[in-house]
Amino acid sequence: MAKVCQITGRKRMIGCNVAHSKLHTKRDFSLNLKTKKFWSEEEQRFVTLKVSTKGMRTIEKKGLDAALKDAQKKGYVGLV
Repeated sequence: MAKVCQITGRKRMIGCNVAHSKLHTKRDFSLNLKTKKFWSEEEQRFVTLKVSTKGMRTIEKKGLDAALKDAQKKGYVGLV
């Protein structure tokens, strides 16, 4: 599962570099992904996730267990 946030489901986007001469070349807009360990109170263990910084803010707001349940409903993360 490369370059995909496991909480928000965000992926890299494809776009163009545009030169002054209007020449377009392909490029990608990568996510700010981090591999981070979070403590799960429900399971009493650390859970390692590949998360974007927006996903970290979501976990901080909702809590890890609620964010994981939402991500599993939407199909972003399997059983962790």
